[in-house]
Amino acid sequence: MESRKLQNIDQTETMVRPLVLCGGAGSRLWPLSRTLYPKQLSNLSGEGSLLQNTVRRVSGAGFLKPILVTGEEHRFLIRDQLEAVGIEPECIILESNGRNTAPAIALAAEWLAQYHPDETLLVLPADHVIGDDQAFKAAVSAALRASDPKKLFTFGIKPRGPATGFGYIEVATSGGGLAQPAAVLRFVEKPGLEKAREFISSGGYYWNSGMFLFQTDAFLAELRSHAPEIAEWARAAVAAGQADALFFRPSEDGGTSCPAISVDCAVMEKSTNIHMVPTDMAWSDVGSWEGVWELSDHDLNGNSFRGEVVAIDTSGTLVRSDGDATIATVGVKDLAIVATKDAILIASRDRAEDVREVVQVLRARGDTTTELPAIVHRPWGTYQTIGRDARSQTKRIIVKPGAKLSLQLHHHRSEHWVVVSGTAEVTVGETTQLLHENQSTYISAGTFHRLANPGKVPLHLIEVQCGTYLGEDDIVRFEDDYGRNTDGSKG
Repeated sequence: MESRKLQNIDQTETMVRPLVLCGGAGSRLWPLSRTLYPKQLSNLSGEGSLLQNTVRRVSGAGFLKPILVTGEEHRFLIRDQLEAVGIEPECIILESNGRNTAPAIALAAEWLAQYHPDETLLVLPADHVIGDDQAFKAAVSAALRASDPKKLFTFGIKPRGPATGFGYIEVATSGGGLAQPAAVLRFVEKPGLEKAREFISSGGYYWNSGMFLFQTDAFLAELRSHAPEIAEWARAAVAAGQADALFFRPSEDGGTSCPAISVDCAVMEKSTNIHMVPTDMAWSDVGSWEGVWELSDHDLNGNSFRGEVVAIDTSGTLVRSDGDATIATVGVKDLAIVATKDAILIASRDRAEDVREVVQVLRARGDTTTELPAIVHRPWGTYQTIGRDARSQTKRIIVKPGAKLSLQLHHHRSEHWVVVSGTAEVTVGETTQLLHENQSTYISAGTFHRLANPGKVPLHLIEVQCGTYLGEDDIVRFEDDYGRNTDGSKG
């Protein structure tokens, strides 16, 4: 374990353990954000994903290795994104079911209490934008300087207007300005417009950022006092959990249930030991495409473009093309136009909050664009569907150097593999061979097979599937390097 007696961001001696919460679906940012590739993993700015920017912000002097809490389905994506920016986590805690922020923080606090006690925890959502890192660090330093063994600190954002999309925090007048802690009087749920205007005019209200700093044992004491069922569930889940390299899986067999509830409702609104550090760190939760437009650089007409765009007589419009298509606009204003390789969104910017309704309709229709991204990430690499009809499907597959897919078979489809570049080690039945550029092989339905990349460069190949059923669930795994189901059943 790293020393906790080093100089930190503000010359104090307390080292801080970042806890990054990686939950949330970000459905209002469809079609970029999908269930299996959510908002926090997406690159909205062109400078890395929201998660990568969050962990880099807390990777310098004064910070210990981060702990992350996420779902099973995102574990390899998060590991790969951290590796890409050179961040080594202390632990990635895997929730089998997302239960909101209180259980997620409780699991991390219990894990720390059992493995690294007496630490100071800085809780951060993975999917927020902070434009002023110095103001962020100043706020953290202010909380550290005012640290009390029993106090829990939150960070309130100086409002830029009467926003209705955020909760608010009311504080006692401190007179100390930004970065001066003040006692919290109450937390307020998202208000209507008139109430938000009242809050702004009163001067004693701040936006609730969802960020916290506290000593682990102080939080657990408050949790036991105000939400004992969550505290007991987390204690039992961690005590019976299992470590798997960087990952930790809490047990779901403790016999106790846990409600899905936010940490605000479970603890913060009930405790009398809450203080807030006011700050103006250019913060945004980037909750919709309107939020993305607000954060983006604009041309003289208020437009923000990314990708191949031709705009004529266009103003106040966000256009983003992540696919291969060129987007052209003529005579439009105040729109959000977002195109991926498999879906296009066109919405008025003032209706950006309603994109989640589109997602609900698509899910009801069984449309996979709400679940799978255009490029699907796996621990071994990626694949992209480039063509499909009733009885065939074509994919572009990239396998990382040294990686291999599971030993598997399919009941309802055959497959043809053509190597585009790199070297493939192909197992079909009892035969293993190397295939090079422009070489191919055929795998009949019901045949054991495996694909590996023994080389030092990525392997690119085209896969053509033919059969009566082409769903991703037609797979039976028998060996797998990544801990996925290998009991001979589907999945």
